[in-house]
Amino acid sequence: MVKELVLILDFGGQYNQLIARRVRELSVYSEMVPCDISYEEVVAKCPRAIILTGGPASIHADNAPYCDPRIFDMGIPVLGICYGMQLMAYKLGGEVKASKLREYGRTQLIVGKDDLLFKDLKKNMQVWMSHGDSINMIPEGFSITASTDNSPIAAMSNPLRKLYGVQFHPEVKHTIYGMDVLKNFLFKVCKLKGDWDLSDYINEMVEDIRAMVGNKKVLCALSGGVDSSVAAALVHKAVGDRLVCVFVDTGMMRKDEADEVIKTFKNKMKMNLVFAEAKNRFLVKLAGVTDPERKRKIIGEEFIRIFEEEKAKLGEIDYLVQGTIYPDVIESGTKTAQTIKSHHNVGGLPEDMDFQLIEPLRLLFKDEVRAIGEKLGISKKIVWRQPFPGPGLGVRVLGEVTLEKLNILQEADAIVREEISRAGLDNELWQYFAVLPPVRSVGVMGDARTYAYPVIIRAVTSDDAMTAEWARLPYELLDIMACRIVNEVKGVNRVAYDITSKPPGTIEWE
Repeated sequence: MVKELVLILDFGGQYNQLIARRVRELSVYSEMVPCDISYEEVVAKCPRAIILTGGPASIHADNAPYCDPRIFDMGIPVLGICYGMQLMAYKLGGEVKASKLREYGRTQLIVGKDDLLFKDLKKNMQVWMSHGDSINMIPEGFSITASTDNSPIAAMSNPLRKLYGVQFHPEVKHTIYGMDVLKNFLFKVCKLKGDWDLSDYINEMVEDIRAMVGNKKVLCALSGGVDSSVAAALVHKAVGDRLVCVFVDTGMMRKDEADEVIKTFKNKMKMNLVFAEAKNRFLVKLAGVTDPERKRKIIGEEFIRIFEEEKAKLGEIDYLVQGTIYPDVIESGTKTAQTIKSHHNVGGLPEDMDFQLIEPLRLLFKDEVRAIGEKLGISKKIVWRQPFPGPGLGVRVLGEVTLEKLNILQEADAIVREEISRAGLDNELWQYFAVLPPVRSVGVMGDARTYAYPVIIRAVTSDDAMTAEWARLPYELLDIMACRIVNEVKGVNRVAYDITSKPPGTIEWE
């Protein structure tokens, strides 16, 4: 069982999920909970430390999110980040006011006093700021430990009470020594050992699944992607042949992908696989629908209805396995985080579905999922496959989804994947794919006028999908892909390359 827990109180900031991930990277288990969790619930979890995250609110705003102030008297270390630091100061008698000059982006931090958070670090370092309020007066018993040109109080601490605060974001990579700051908090302030190990997680999850399921059968929603594949393998380890995997061919997979899934899981991995043909069914349901949130919810509900039908054929099955991972949950909206887009397996689920969910990866990030996949013996080809959305090309065909558009996009996407692999860049990129927007433009081919679709090429680098940079692909590669697409894919006369990072964009267009 997990011996050390860092509890992260979520105040709704855009980087909050990264805090949990960074802590786990340092071999310490972290769990993110709503900021208004009760004091009794916090005590029951027996955390060794607490981190208060950033958030978009002002401490003085109506309905500003707060936490129970008794956590500051538990005798365990507490680290406040950005809004979390302001809340700590405010609740303990300090003063927080709107800044005359807001700080957004990179800035230089000056460490002015010896402090465990900055132990063995440079006195001048680049950090990432994102705040409109600032602390004007620290609480009694605290010391100012760092500042910037615009924030005289950029870090504070009260070592006697084990309370620490930083105005900057150590969890983002733009803060050069951010991981070192977190490492100092976990190991120098909290004196943790770092006993979080994914092998332990696998064993605990197998035990939990066995206890939950008993001798009953389990249905698994298998897409062939990384997450559902690892979830299937993990549950298979727990229940063996009582796991029935259902692959739904929605018609919105990548070119030849349905055949690949069948060959891999039925023939090679010897799993009990049911193939459900549903291309026309999904197209009928999506006819005339252009809103991306409606598309995701329609696709999510239709998946469940098909699983319910398969359940009726197979006999009594109460449980459904999904490859939901933590970023799916965050982006689909929580009590403190806005909905970015409803993932079909989270926000798109119907309320009346006849299943109890098993989501063994729900609290894990993509890199942790891949590590578990390798530990379970899944082939590297599957484990390191680029992420693919559950709704498939249904959210890469922008606007209404039609058979014509799907055929165009499948061919264009196949070219993109083939050429990036041929260039040897497939292992360097997080995702790379084609998008079909709902517009047409004039072109000229063979001395004749054309009026056809453009194709957008999207390629990004990332560690966790929560932030991403557009990939600087060689011009020669872009030229090859563009030439092939307009020459080989009927209905396309223009190709563009998306150079938007996340944020402000998302990786997928819908």
